Amino acid sequence: MIRWAYAFLDRPADRFETAAEFWTQATETALSPRRGENGEFATFQPVTGDAFLKLQAVGGPGGGHLDFAVTDVRAFITSALDAGAAMTADHGDWAVLRSPAGHFFCAVPWHKEQTRPAPVTGPSGVRVRADQMCVDALPDGFETEYAFWAAVTGWESQAATLPEFSRVVPPPTLPVRILVQRLGSAADRPAMHLDLACSDVPAAVAWHVSLGAVVVDTRPRWTVMRDPAGGVYCLTSRTP
Repeated sequence: MIRWAYAFLDRPADRFETAAEFWTQATETALSPRRGENGEFATFQPVTGDAFLKLQAVGGPGGGHLDFAVTDVRAFITSALDAGAAMTADHGDWAVLRSPAGHFFCAVPWHKEQTRPAPVTGPSGVRVRADQMCVDALPDGFETEYAFWAAVTGWESQAATLPEFSRVVPPPTLPVRILVQRLGSAADRPAMHLDLACSDVPAAVAWHVSLGAVVVDTRPRWTVMRDPAGGVYCLTSRTP
């Protein structure tokens, strides 16, 4: 039913242009004209393949969300509600829903065949691909959230190496997979953020820092970054 997926970077409205400048450079894309009632949306257009990464101006600190382009919006909505979603806004031919952990996602109509873009190459030759949305869940809601995303997408469920993570992996023709992360404390605020797979994490970090990002935390397999608009994302050692 899901024929394409879009990953949204939600950033504060007053930092929209800052986010656009950074991410067009980091993904080697061109930004589409702004659209929406208040010019709150734009798409990062890749050199090859079809667009899947988008930018939205929001109130508050921002984060991320997913849109699923489907062949039958009403059937997808019914399936999502049965899996545990809550309806936020039903616009007829598209809808905004919320996962059990409170993450927003949209069901939108699919119109045409699309091709996954190739990884981009940084100045040092590092290859980078934006291809994963990390979905946070509180400790007591982790299993429910993981089961929800597996059910609503119909994608393959995979256990990760670390127990605090589980993956939901789409067919290789689709551009975005989902990683569900168990937070360490009930006091943490669940959010959604973009992960990028890198052929060389230190080289990718150096490239992104040169573009204006800052390092938040360094782990053995990934580095947590913050873009110039204040959004958190990760550079990981997965194969692009």
